Formats: sequence, structure tokens, C-alpha cells
Amino acid sequence: MALQAKIEDDLKAAIRQAQELTKSTLRLLLTEIKLESVSKSRPLNDEEVVAVVRKQVQVRQEEISNARQAGRDDLIANSEAEILVLERYLPPPFPKEELEKLAAEAIAEVGATSPAESGQVMKVLMPRLKGQVPGGEAHQVVRELLMKDE
Repeated sequence: MALQAKIEDDLKAAIRQAQELTKSTLRLLLTEIKLESVSKSRPLNDEEVVAVVRKQVQVRQEEISNARQAGRDDLIANSEAEILVLERYLPPPFPKEELEKLAAEAIAEVGATSPAESGQVMKVLMPRLKGQVPGGEAHQVVRELLMKDE
């Protein structure tokens, strides 16, 4: 089943079971998915849907950070609960050892020797990760491996 269809089915179940937080979170997520789909003029594949989910998790994390600065514990609890709902649609965490192995292979393939060449490595690495690892996390691993070699 496509990820978007699973989200839609889960929304229907949340409506039937009167789960307000889940219902509102999934409605907002589906709205963001549809907006992205309209901007691309085509339906999104599962990897693109995962990217939208990751973006929504990141938005909630920023909300938590802002709420902490403002001393709004009520907003923090709500955003944390929404993150738990959204994380159901993310792939399981990618093992760090596997990420380091793929990054090392990409570095060897490109022949990179310094952090300045990390962009070339990322162009090779990111398609292999298929959206399972955020770009920032992958870039950090690549930079660490390239800095070891210096």
C-alpha cells in the first residue's frame, strides 16, 4: 500500500475513533502532501511523502524550541504528541554503521580527499539512501570521514 493511502486510511480510523490529535495531525499532513503534489503537478511517490513527513517533524521540533524559549509547556506537549503521530510514517532509523559504510564507498568512488569535496560525495550518496536519512545527517557523516583522512 502506498504511504499516502495508508495515511488516508489512518485518518479515517482516527475520525471513527474520535482521536482528535491524530485526526488534526494527519489532516495537516495530508494537506501538505497535496500542496507538494500540486506544486510538482503529479502525485508524490513514497520517498517524496517521507520527505514531507520529515519536514513536518522538523517544523514541530522548531515549534518545541520556540515554545521552550517562551515558557509554553502546553505547546511543547502538543508538538511532542504530534511528532509521535508523524513518526509512524517514517522509515526505521538507518543504522549508523551502514550509513558510514555507504558514505565510505561513495568517497572512494568519487576519490574525495577533503571536506571541500563533500558535495560531490553527497551527489553519489543521497540516491543510494533513498530518503531514509536526512541530508544533514548524511553530510555530517561524510564530513567526519573526510576529516579523518586529512
